[in-house]
Amino acid sequence: MIYSLRGKLIETAENTVVVECAGVGYLCSTTRTTLNSLPQKGTDVMLYTYMNVREGAVDLFGFSTLSEKNCFCRLTSVSGVGPKVALAILSELKPDQLMLALVSQDVKSLTRAAGVGKKLAERILLELRDKVKNEELSEQLQQVSQVADQLSDGSGNVAEAVSALVVLGYSQSEAARAIAGQPPETSVQELIKLGLKKLSGSR
Repeated sequence: MIYSLRGKLIETAENTVVVECAGVGYLCSTTRTTLNSLPQKGTDVMLYTYMNVREGAVDLFGFSTLSEKNCFCRLTSVSGVGPKVALAILSELKPDQLMLALVSQDVKSLTRAAGVGKKLAERILLELRDKVKNEELSEQLQQVSQVADQLSDGSGNVAEAVSALVVLGYSQSEAARAIAGQPPETSVQELIKLGLKKLSGSR
């Protein structure tokens, strides 16, 4: 198993990168996020890698951060999610955004990725949410997760406020993050007002 590559960046394309190590060029499939973070050609670079061995081929995937690689591994553990789909998702959502989508059960954000329909997005959320919850989450993600739990009940001021923000065009994860941490007894109108204030400041 090749854990990482450190060498000279000699080529990039739409979804691939080539790193030369000791005279050998390694072709890695990658995400738009990693491509956007790379230095200029001819300079040194380090990528965390995942090697996928299948019949007749060995594929190498490269990522600029360990968290992105870990998210790739999580995604490909879901039935029906292959490497191509996982790369598409991580090209749309950075690791922290993906975690936020998972804990808030945000179908809309996942379906922005090429090849991800509503049913597949729902399967990803179903299979990975509990795995994410079992990890040590940041305080903000814990608060968003609590909002998501209230949303699953379909009642209460928080659920109504998130639904209103979604109608206004925000994704569920954006709306949940915007009102996370507010007391549950806060009125719907106040929650919407607070949420819009945060969301307008983040765009």
